[in-house]
Amino acid sequence: MKALFTYDYGKEYMNAIKDLGYQIIIVKENEVVYDDSMEDVEVLVCYNPFSTLDISKMTNLKWIQLSSIGVDQAPKEILLKNNITLTNNRGGYSIPMGEWVVLKMLEIYKNTAKMYQQQKEKLWKMDTSLLELYGKKVAFIGTGSIAKESAKRLQGFGVEIIGVNTTGRDTEFFHKCYPISKMDEVLEMSDVVVLTIPYTPKTHHLINKEALLKMKKNAVLINVSRGNIIHEKELVEVLSDNHLKGVALDVFEEEPLSTESPLWDIDRVLISPHNSWISEMRNQRRSEMILENMKRYINNNELLNKVDLERGY
Repeated sequence: MKALFTYDYGKEYMNAIKDLGYQIIIVKENEVVYDDSMEDVEVLVCYNPFSTLDISKMTNLKWIQLSSIGVDQAPKEILLKNNITLTNNRGGYSIPMGEWVVLKMLEIYKNTAKMYQQQKEKLWKMDTSLLELYGKKVAFIGTGSIAKESAKRLQGFGVEIIGVNTTGRDTEFFHKCYPISKMDEVLEMSDVVVLTIPYTPKTHHLINKEALLKMKKNAVLINVSRGNIIHEKELVEVLSDNHLKGVALDVFEEEPLSTESPLWDIDRVLISPHNSWISEMRNQRRSEMILENMKRYINNNELLNKVDLERGY
């Protein structure tokens, strides 16, 4: 069975996959284009080669394993038409992202950006505006693996953790969950709002000016999902009216974020370059998940992290 990889996961893992019975082709993702050697490829392991690799020509392709959590880069129409299974790396980056979410809450409440600037200026000036996270109500829009790992790490902070998901189903580590139809109500009551919902056509610009103005004037907004969930232009407008205490953004509508974006110049915005998923464990977790799925596939067992293409996650 032939598999195309757009990333080399190292000798140990690649040899383990070969030992399962796979013939492996490795082509760097930014260089991969279809050629005759890919005609009988049945498995594609990649992140986002779809701008140069025309998978419609890969007539034997049966399964795509993404290294990412997000799946919006995959050509849904081709996958549905050709009955190609899609799996992602759900849960693979959730621990470092959960840590990052807690970090940003604390950075905003403790105003560390100002402290670091004062340190550069060798300025000794106490800040009496700092707040406690204790007693606050933290809402996650989306209660998947990233939200759960974040909520797990908030257990000792004395916060009330609420979530929004499709049906309002109960979720581990959450005190209460609401259906998406009650999102406005959740925005109104929350001190911190964290976006961990998958990006789909239905969630495009889910957080627009109307939604932002429903949030408390001194609320905190954190986004680790996808940039297009926030209407950035309207976020800038709301921030310009002195609404929201602080915003932490790790994802943006266009990446890298343009140097012309006004977000760079707003003091209450913390910007990071889609970095929340990074840790020293990322490659190991990703490699182990891919190896496990390769074992399952060749043995005709159920794959981990199958994506519902109709729902988009």
